[in-house]
Amino acid sequence: MGVGVTDSLIDGVIRGIDMFDCVLPTRIARNGTVMTSHGRLVVKNAEYARDFGPLDDQCSCYTCRNYSRAYIRHLIKSGETFGLRLASYHNLYYLIHLMKRVQQAILDDNLLDLRAEVFEQYGYNKPNAKSF
Repeated sequence: MGVGVTDSLIDGVIRGIDMFDCVLPTRIARNGTVMTSHGRLVVKNAEYARDFGPLDDQCSCYTCRNYSRAYIRHLIKSGETFGLRLASYHNLYYLIHLMKRVQQAILDDNLLDLRAEVFEQYGYNKPNAKSF
């Protein structure tokens, strides 16, 4: 329990773990951080003030379909809890979708390929890689 980082989830599955529980997706959302198919994104940063794209251009969650990075950043910076909820919803959706991909990768016998892809997206293969 307490495992919620993408690399630990995938490595846990490889080692036979099939149940995870963690506050990480909601905790990092409260700090303005979201998980994306391109890696970690800190939406509260100033660079997203005028970014009208979704949190993740490859995500079909409610948040990504209806709200922009700029709007979510505005909500979080303004202290509106709705922004934290949208970021939390996205993070939970991302992880559920990731685990569905893990299930399919097991069936397709290419879990190690998925692991390599996710590790590349999050920069886990680089020295001094930053987790969450």
